[in-house]
Amino acid sequence: MIKEKVEELASKIASDHGVEVVDVEYKKEGGRWYLRVFIDKEGGVTLGDCQVVSEELSALLDIYDLISHRYILEVSSPGLTRPLVKERDYERAVGKLVKIRTRTPIRGRSVWVGVIKSFSSGEVVLSIKKGKDELIIPLSKITKANLEIDFK
Repeated sequence: MIKEKVEELASKIASDHGVEVVDVEYKKEGGRWYLRVFIDKEGGVTLGDCQVVSEELSALLDIYDLISHRYILEVSSPGLTRPLVKERDYERAVGKLVKIRTRTPIRGRSVWVGVIKSFSSGEVVLSIKKGKDELIIPLSKITKANLEIDFK
């Protein structure tokens, strides 16, 4: 519930500043709670984008008092290997190299690297083995997906 409410608040702020929320993480690491909000825009985000979203979100979180204990708020870019979380992430990743992990094996494997050939109706068509083979992966089977760096 916290993650969803934070995403709702952060998305409105981000939209007001021409950026979008890519993902929200809320988890405990090393005894501390972290609330991470990843933002992006065409051409990448700046430090200023992160700062303004962080400041405005921090103020709203204080007003709504969603988290009753201490936590660290981080607002940043998702990086070059940004996660693919929402359907629109997969749509924008068509033609790009990705790494996909599946809940259960497909063709005996749970990790696939390839280029997204298309995305529709909740299914990713992945071109693998230099375009010689295709694999259809339903979103419901994907546990994690990220853009990969193509060094070519």
